[in-house]
Amino acid sequence: MTFTPTDYCSYDFANRRHIGPSPAEMDEMLRTVGADSLEQLIDETVPPGIRQAAPLSWAPLTEFAALEKLRAVAAKNRVMTSLIGQGYHGCVTPPAIQRNILENPAWYTAYTPYQPEIAQGRLEALLNFQTMVADLTGLPVANASLLDEATAAAEAMTMAQRVAKSKARIFFVDENCHPQTIGVIRTRARPLGIEVLVGDPGAIEPELVFGAILQYPGTYGHLRDFTPEIEALHAAGAVAVVACDLLALCLVKEPGAMGADIAIGSAQRFGVPMGYGGPHAAFMSCRDAYKRAMPGRIVGVSVDAKGNKAYRLSLQTREQHIRREKATSNVCTAQALLAVMASFYAVFHGPKGLRAIAERVHFTAQTLANALREAGAHVRPGHYFDTITVEVGVGQAGILAAAEQRGINLRKVGRDRVGITVDETTGPEVVARVLDAFGIHEAPEPATGLAFPDSLLRQSAYLTHPVFHMNRAESEMMRYMRRLSDRDLALDRAMIPLGSCTMKLNAAAEMMPITWPEFASLHPFAPADQAAGYREVIEDLTAKLCEITGYDAFSMQPNSGAQGEYAGLMTIAAYHRARGQGGRNICLIPVSAHGTNPASAHMAGMKVVPVKAMPNGDIDLEDFAARAAEAGENLAASMITYPSTHGVFEETVRRVCEITHAYGGQVYLDGANMNALVGLVKPGEIGADVSHLNLHKTFAIPHGGGGPGMGPIGVRAHLAPYLPGHPATGGAEGPVSAAPYGSASILLISWAYCLMMGGDGLTQATKVAILAANYIAARLKGSYEVLFMGNRGRVAHECILDTRPFADHGITVDDIAKRLIDNGFHAPTMSWPVAGTLMVEPTESETKAELDRFVTALLAIRDEIAAVAAGEIAAADSPLRHAPHTVEDLIADWDRVYSREAGCFPPGAFRVDKYWPPVGRVDNAYGDRNLVCTCPPVESYAAE
Repeated sequence: MTFTPTDYCSYDFANRRHIGPSPAEMDEMLRTVGADSLEQLIDETVPPGIRQAAPLSWAPLTEFAALEKLRAVAAKNRVMTSLIGQGYHGCVTPPAIQRNILENPAWYTAYTPYQPEIAQGRLEALLNFQTMVADLTGLPVANASLLDEATAAAEAMTMAQRVAKSKARIFFVDENCHPQTIGVIRTRARPLGIEVLVGDPGAIEPELVFGAILQYPGTYGHLRDFTPEIEALHAAGAVAVVACDLLALCLVKEPGAMGADIAIGSAQRFGVPMGYGGPHAAFMSCRDAYKRAMPGRIVGVSVDAKGNKAYRLSLQTREQHIRREKATSNVCTAQALLAVMASFYAVFHGPKGLRAIAERVHFTAQTLANALREAGAHVRPGHYFDTITVEVGVGQAGILAAAEQRGINLRKVGRDRVGITVDETTGPEVVARVLDAFGIHEAPEPATGLAFPDSLLRQSAYLTHPVFHMNRAESEMMRYMRRLSDRDLALDRAMIPLGSCTMKLNAAAEMMPITWPEFASLHPFAPADQAAGYREVIEDLTAKLCEITGYDAFSMQPNSGAQGEYAGLMTIAAYHRARGQGGRNICLIPVSAHGTNPASAHMAGMKVVPVKAMPNGDIDLEDFAARAAEAGENLAASMITYPSTHGVFEETVRRVCEITHAYGGQVYLDGANMNALVGLVKPGEIGADVSHLNLHKTFAIPHGGGGPGMGPIGVRAHLAPYLPGHPATGGAEGPVSAAPYGSASILLISWAYCLMMGGDGLTQATKVAILAANYIAARLKGSYEVLFMGNRGRVAHECILDTRPFADHGITVDDIAKRLIDNGFHAPTMSWPVAGTLMVEPTESETKAELDRFVTALLAIRDEIAAVAAGEIAAADSPLRHAPHTVEDLIADWDRVYSREAGCFPPGAFRVDKYWPPVGRVDNAYGDRNLVCTCPPVESYAAE
């Protein structure tokens, strides 16, 4: 007998782990869609005139080999004790939080909680975050996080301008703000015509400004009471913003007690690793009167259909979708996962624990300062929390080098000073090494007093809600985290078929390195030679993304997709200015574009001109040409999404680019739908000049319940000199993010994804994503109309189901979305880009069995709609209207006209492993009418 070895490769990550359907299943799917092969389907879907000629070049690594490579690269980073401060601090991530939140797919694979019934766990955790921020800052309303402290400061500036009574055009910035904060504020202010004045807070002329931001404590350690300055600002109708430190606020007077209107900062030191810059959750809180002007997401408390307490996102705070080109913010991504971590850090420690940590940090700083002063050093400031600045004259370089030899990074301040910021990881041994670098060898006397006056000591209570007073035994903490995650539906339970959001596999091997100390513990402003491993990751990922896109250069700085849009348009604006064409300010945007597109253009100082769409969803080329001609020499850019927002490969994309270039404009191609292009089409080869890539979509970074994300921008060579710069790394243009490489630690995920997939694997993933969307469209044919298709009857990687005709029978798109919850599915994207429709994106990672289960659910829902249409049951009495069904429904007296079985166990739902939503349909209007944005009082918990 001849032995024939198997050709099955267990370690083929792309085809055995990441891509869901097996080759045999793909054959079945191809038969359903009516294609003889995957290549035929792609030929019928993607216009041949835009296909790339050469395949992606690199070979894949196995998971084991990729992790070995990552280990080797991690070893090239030198992990030092960084006492640099400047908004980033060493911290302790409690192992219970690392294991049960950061490393738990129930938390990191969840989507933004737009469907509140299946997001009650993360909404409660985010409400805890808001309560923590509101309590510590002393202001009543907080949002559910922003991207980073510098971005939050810039958002506060534009919010202040919107609410201020003063009509001045100047914004005052405290010279003691962190340099990256000042840089991002300047970048944001320029295109909006806001003048930024940086100076000493004691010298503010309130009548000249509409607002001011004051750093507390200051970047060099200064701690001062800003009450007089804030009172003067208010007297002139100006708004006071305080950039503050949550840990310091456990000990020092809170911004609200000083009269501040807005408080911002970073929650990083609440248990979130530095990660060479991120991701971290920034925060913002404000006076109650300003809550409707607050950017970002706000979690509120409402009720469900039975009157039970339920959480939801409040106030439609994603204002870019309402105000579009008039929006003052394009915020679309929070930092939900990191905000959840920070909130659990507060729950884990409670107010007494946080106060103890703050006191220990402060005493450590004072111990260090006292020892230096006793040795004759000139230490500033007089009042401080955790940061001191030492005047060292010409000895600066020697002391910095001596500290580095002892494994410590200090901050270089000017030419003659050294900054030292201590944190919760700074113990006596670190203090001894710092003093040794200064030539002080005696053990210091531990300090126990305050290095600031009693008038600056916090007098108010905080974190009084019972959730912050739980029994902090790890068993109780672990169970609380588990209870919350059990309330949610994430990718670890079921397919999340959200159009434009690309909820694909986030493989465990991709996630593992982000918690390794060699990557997690680096300060973003550490000397470059200590980050050689990060540099290798960023350079290789950049090279691979350039090959994938056809661009020549990338900036990894933008840490969200919307921020990538903004950065790309700012790059275009800088290019025009450099060529003496600063008057170019018109941006053409199709009416179907995501709301962040016009909002980003407005923030970049451009005037948005909408372009019509054809009945088939394509850009109206005639209208586009007419609008471009009208703009003429004022045309700055056009913004297009490709494949289109409607899920179709438009045949005219090259022509759109040619028209834009003919009038001197630049083409911004939104990379939201890059999952249909990788390995097939290069944006840089079809005429686009700049794109952002949503690494949290196409390149496998998980959505984290609404963030983190990364939105790096790729550009052609002529735009490369105008990419964002940074105070820490240089560059002609200003920064858009706090850290030079944004949320650098999660770039590891996308790099690992590219390494393990290889060029061929990435291309195959794109093809299978297109196959999966066409399979769903084919399976649903005759039951749901697919609204837009290409010229050959194919969709791209997503398809839009038209559910509007069902409104004639009283059935809404909401009813269908909530009924899908009974089947154990997250709804597709609702009512975008067309109101009353569902946009479905299955991705390449879902198996045929899961696709079929989803189709079964939709077909069963269609039968229920048909029963309503036939008059067999009224819409108000149908399971569609009562969905989602809870366990409470199941066990209560049943008075419905349909059976319990039909209501609670529809086709497609699992029997044994069924997901039960914790609440019924949430009343959105009630939540907005009765806005509660912090944890409800204990009585409501008792009632529950």
